Amino acid sequence: MKILIIGGVAGGATAAARLRRMDENAQIILFERGEYVSYANCGLPYYIGGTISERDRLFVQTVDGFINRFNIDIRVRSEVTSFDLKDKTVKVHDIAANRDYIESYDKLIISTGAEPIKPPMPGIEDSRIFSLRNVPDMDKIKSYINQHKPRRAVVIGGGFIGLEMVENLHDAGLDITLIEKSNQVMAPIDFSMASIVHRHLIQKNVSLLLEEGVAQFESIEHGINVILESGGSVTADMVILSIGVRPEVKLAKDAGLQLGSMGGIKVDDYMQTSDSSVYALGDATEVLNPVINKHTLVPLAGPANKQARIVADNILEGNKYIYKGTIGTSIAKVFDLTVAAAGASSKLLNREKIEHISSYTHGSSHAGYYPEALPLSIKIIFSPEDGRLLGAQVVGYDGVDKRIDLFAQVIKNGGTIYDLQEIEHAYAPPYSSAKDPVNMAGFVAENILKGKVNIIQWRDILNVDKAEAMIIDSRTKEEYDFGHIEGAINIPVDEIRSRLNEMPRDKKTIVYCAVGLRGYIASRILMQHGYTDVYNLSGGYRTYSCAIADNTTSEGLCDTLIKDDGEMENKESAMIKTIKIDACGLQCPGPIMQLKRNYDEINLGDRLEISVTDQAFGEDLNGWCRMVGAKLVSMNNSGGVITAIGGSTSIFHKRYSKEYWHSIWGIANIFYKIPLNIFLLPTNDLISEVSPTQS
Repeated sequence: MKILIIGGVAGGATAAARLRRMDENAQIILFERGEYVSYANCGLPYYIGGTISERDRLFVQTVDGFINRFNIDIRVRSEVTSFDLKDKTVKVHDIAANRDYIESYDKLIISTGAEPIKPPMPGIEDSRIFSLRNVPDMDKIKSYINQHKPRRAVVIGGGFIGLEMVENLHDAGLDITLIEKSNQVMAPIDFSMASIVHRHLIQKNVSLLLEEGVAQFESIEHGINVILESGGSVTADMVILSIGVRPEVKLAKDAGLQLGSMGGIKVDDYMQTSDSSVYALGDATEVLNPVINKHTLVPLAGPANKQARIVADNILEGNKYIYKGTIGTSIAKVFDLTVAAAGASSKLLNREKIEHISSYTHGSSHAGYYPEALPLSIKIIFSPEDGRLLGAQVVGYDGVDKRIDLFAQVIKNGGTIYDLQEIEHAYAPPYSSAKDPVNMAGFVAENILKGKVNIIQWRDILNVDKAEAMIIDSRTKEEYDFGHIEGAINIPVDEIRSRLNEMPRDKKTIVYCAVGLRGYIASRILMQHGYTDVYNLSGGYRTYSCAIADNTTSEGLCDTLIKDDGEMENKESAMIKTIKIDACGLQCPGPIMQLKRNYDEINLGDRLEISVTDQAFGEDLNGWCRMVGAKLVSMNNSGGVITAIGGSTSIFHKRYSKEYWHSIWGIANIFYKIPLNIFLLPTNDLISEVSPTQS
């Protein structure tokens, strides 16, 4: 049997190797228009940023190595320009020899992948505007950085490649502006989860422009002017274009193969095209998404490699093996953050008019009492009829990958939220909790399905008529004072039973806390005391505050040293007494109680160092410093650890009133969840004379 393969990267190379392992006598010819086959396409950004230091590590196999091991006729720099379904031939252009020739086949495999979208806008052909699809693209970007030492880069598009390029160009020392046409980055996840990514990008000093398009590019003396559709502009030394990909199907279309509704090659369950002698796989094809029961485009390496194995087996053994589709399980590293999704998002289900319920939970990567527990935010989406799990999204700093894999298997197998409850996981304090966050997501979902709690989403609470509803903040007074939903009344959960007379029974009652647990408890108390219209805010104030935050600017976040005009006393660290508070992994209001308990030990000139685990710290710190008169000297976020150094001309001194210190103690949202060190150095000047409002 003579088998031709068009495309020699992930899918094509995998199919070729599988064919040879299964049939030593088959004649296999692989055409690749580039110079390389079987390379790690997903690793290209990390070589540009320096994480992968050796270029050769990107190559799974060289051409010679592939030929020697598998005895496959590999023809690089050979572009298939057309093929004839009736004659079963392909026309090939030999780029090196500049000649065309015809090759016949018994079976043909198309693995042409996807191509970057490059819209026809003025100035887009500038040599300093790059896209990243293959090794030559990577080499051009790397060479430009090495030779020209650019300082500023604009990345257009906030998808996987765009975000990976943001991080790696940042690691290469460039200042980055990310421009995204949509209102969020990372299209596979929903806005509420993407807002966590937005906050992290801003903490990394990435200038983030959302809901902003590019109109044209303008070459200027020392760079490129990126002209925005809004009329503004951003100047850069280089631009990375990453606005998406589309299936490369020209060959298939010209040959008369049937395309699907999304523009990809249409294949059946066996990965066979409309011509029985031709199979297709990878990014160029449309495959079934079993969650929505429709065919769609899924440009991911994992599905392509699995499809390649099935195609090879079906060619050699007849159509015996079915590709059951993909739920689009994906994961990405965004600086210190890991973002993952599986199944359908809420926005996709809304478009498909599929009824669903969303539930948010916030947990930790492992047991909170074990050191270095880091935050983990989870959103699951399920059917209100039977609890079938439709989608899951996880954002965090550690343990995201194993949680999304658990969710993915339940979704792929058509499982339910009840299956999440029963998942048996390996548990020890360094790795998980006795009730893993995946189990907890299932428990919370069951409470919703069985009517033990009614939930309201962060979007819906924005439109609540305050005259017809009562919003209760069930957190502590200190947490409430630092930040709360407008119009909310603070009744801590432990006081609910004694303050029932303050809550009218004829109004809709909305309860919330930090992450949802105390709100759930408060809801149960109210429901069992006769309140019939009670709702708990899913995900609590953490999800709400992050989703409504202004995530389009890095202004106000400090990542470099700010001089204190000589006012901060220069002391040797060895001479300064340091009070250290480890509040990592504690649930609200544990961290704030730890802060209160230890504050009395602070004397003038001492340091207070508190370790907590809350990403909200970064965005809240500046407002807090203004409130108390603190001076933020520096702040950085590394590996999920926010380190902030602060000082003041009049801070943390006990001559202020008890009420004033109660307001300072209202920083619960800051001191809750992310290892962070904040050093507050009191000094002698203006202690008695300056009031909080004057500081």
